[in-house]
This record gives sequence, structure tokens and C-alpha cells, in this order.
Amino acid sequence: MVRTIARDHGEKRQHILRTAARVFAEQGYDRASMNHVAQECGVSKANIYHYYDSKDALLLDLLQGHLTALRDRVAAVPLAGLEPEERLHLILREILLAQQGGEDEHKILLTGLALIGAEEQKALRQLQREVVDQVSAVLRDLAPESLGTDRAKLRAVTMSVFGMLNWYAMWKPNAGAGARETYARLVTDFALGGVRGI
Repeated sequence: MVRTIARDHGEKRQHILRTAARVFAEQGYDRASMNHVAQECGVSKANIYHYYDSKDALLLDLLQGHLTALRDRVAAVPLAGLEPEERLHLILREILLAQQGGEDEHKILLTGLALIGAEEQKALRQLQREVVDQVSAVLRDLAPESLGTDRAKLRAVTMSVFGMLNWYAMWKPNAGAGARETYARLVTDFALGGVRGI
């Protein structure tokens, strides 16, 4: 007999993912167990295995969901007809706002990507690359003379911008939307004019 899917299957799965992200972020993926995730979810270990057949499968779904949501959110920002300066600000703002409430997922992303299989990593890195490419393209448009022909410099500048965003995600995890918008403007101004630009 085929087992039917409960109406709240999606909600329970999301609850498991969010709880697992917190457990993995607090304990470290290697030290965390499926038993502890189940305890924190308030369900049995068997119930967790109904949704995920392994801790690795849980980690993969967590990372894939986080990166897909980020990629989709950034891709949906309306940029048509805007100058590069404003495009950069809107993209950075959206990335910072997307990280709000997902600090555990972001922390796991920084440490957990290397823990999954090579093929899965490849797919997840492609999602990451799509977000990075959006920022990189705008930075190139801002300084085509210096960044348009020097791929190494463009990558260094792009990764420096992401370094600032990642710093904020790690050190200001409870920042609200207003603080994130202010910081997005600061990073934009910094990128546009260096220290003298702020």
C-alpha cells in the first residue's frame, strides 16, 4: 500500500530544516547527530528519517534551499533602466535582507559546502556563482576600463564586496531590515569610492 503524504508534510520538512540549521550552526555539522536534530524538533529519530534518509541528505537539502532562495530573490530585483550605482545598491541590499533570519543557514553554507559530494557541490556552487556573477557584472559596468579587461582584479574586487557582506552576516546576525539597508548603502559607497567615498 502506498503511503500518502500528510497535508503538513512541507511545513514539517521546513521545521526540520530550520532546526537542523540551528543545531549544525551551534554544534558543528560533524558533532551534530540526527538524534539531536530530532530532539530539538520534538519528534522521534524515526520521524526525521521519514523525511531524510541521512544527515548528508538533510545538509544537502538545507544548502540547496538556502542558495536557491537567495539566487531567486536576487534575480527578481528589478534592475532594468537603472544606472550601475543603483543596481549595485539594490543587489547588495537584497542579499543582506535575504540573509535576515537565515544566519544559521549562512553559517552552515560557509563551512558545510565542502562536506558534501563533488557532484552536489558542483550544482550548489553554480547557484552561488549566479549570485556572484550579478554583483561582478555591475562592478565591471562601474569601472569598465580597469575591471573590464582584468578578470583577476574583477574577481578580487567582487570577493572583497562579498567579504563585507559575509562579515555583516556573521557579526550582526540580529540586525533588522533598516540596519541592513544602511549597511548596503555603506558597502555600495565604499565600493564606488573607496574610503574617501564614505
